[in-house]
Order: sequence, then structure tokens, then C-alpha cells
Amino acid sequence: MIKLLGKSTSINVRKVMWALAETGQPYEREDWGDGFRATNVPEFLALNPNAMVPVLVDCDFVLWESNSICRYLAGKVGRTDLLPRDPQARALVEQWMDWQATDLNSSWRYAFMALVREHAAFTDPAQIASSAAAWNRNVGILDRHLAANGPYAAGAQFSLADIVLGLSLNRWLKTPIERPAYTAIERYLELLRERPAYRELTGCA
Repeated sequence: MIKLLGKSTSINVRKVMWALAETGQPYEREDWGDGFRATNVPEFLALNPNAMVPVLVDCDFVLWESNSICRYLAGKVGRTDLLPRDPQARALVEQWMDWQATDLNSSWRYAFMALVREHAAFTDPAQIASSAAAWNRNVGILDRHLAANGPYAAGAQFSLADIVLGLSLNRWLKTPIERPAYTAIERYLELLRERPAYRELTGCA
């Protein structure tokens, strides 16, 4: 039985939960992280020295980093629709997964920590505005890509890239910032809402 360590409110834990749902793999989840069991204890650090969730434990195999876990889960059951075998098709999926973990995540962090988490260290109005603007610019990059190459991030077929991007877009929608009207993003989200795991994890009807 696969064990997933991490609280379900974590966006990175949700990525793994969605990947598990799409691949039909049974698992047990334990709550770790803020508000639950501390991740800075020896028991957890032995699994992930970064003291961060999620961590996947599959028998004696331990893996951290949410996007890597998603790749592992698709590969384990041979889901080449989610992570293609063809080098070019696979590279496109991984390109958007890596972009989500780097450029997109970096842009929203300050605004999200200030406006949603209300963290005391994130209160500078100028930095909040700059972060929100960068966030919108990056979503605009995805919007233009989807308009030209969609309907999904890697083309015609749903993939792991859509799991990580879909949850990031849900965070974008739920953060109280002004957002441009992106037509391709709206169509994309309509497609994602057809997937039961997305609806369950985001609370979308």
C-alpha cells in the first residue's frame, strides 16, 4: 500500500492525490505539516531532509518533490497518456511541469502569503502588487499557449502537466487579486472541471 505523507490542504499534496486518483492507485494518507504533525522531527527528516510535504512511501521506496512523485506514479502503472514515452511528447509535458514549479510558483508566492496566509513577513504593498502582476503575466503566457496549442497544456491530451497547472490556476482564482479575463484559461478550466478528482480537490461543483 502506498503511503502519502502531507495535509490535504497543501497544493503539492493535492497534486499527488490527483495523480493517484487518475492512475487508480490505492493509498493511505497521513496528515503532516502546519497544524498537524511537525515535519522537523527526526522521523520525518529521515524521509525528507527538507522537512516539507509531500513524501511518498511505496514499500521501501521513498520519494519527495511533488512533480517527481507524479511522474513516478504515472510511470509505475504505465500511463503513457499522462507521461508519454516519446521523447518529444514527454518533454512538452515535463516542460510545463517544470515551469509550474519554477517561474509560476516564484511569481505568486509573495501575494499568496500576504493575501491568503496573511503572514506577518509579507505585508509590503509594493511587493504584493508586483507579485500579483507577475502572477497575472505568467497566467497570460499559459493563456496564449493554450489558445495556440491547446486544449490541454501539452496539446490534445490530458497529462500530468494539467494536474500541476490546474491546481495552480485554482489558487490563482481563489486569491483576492485583480485578474485579466483570459478566454483560453476559462475554456481550459471548464475541461478540468469535467474530471472528478479536480472537482473534489478544489471544491468546484
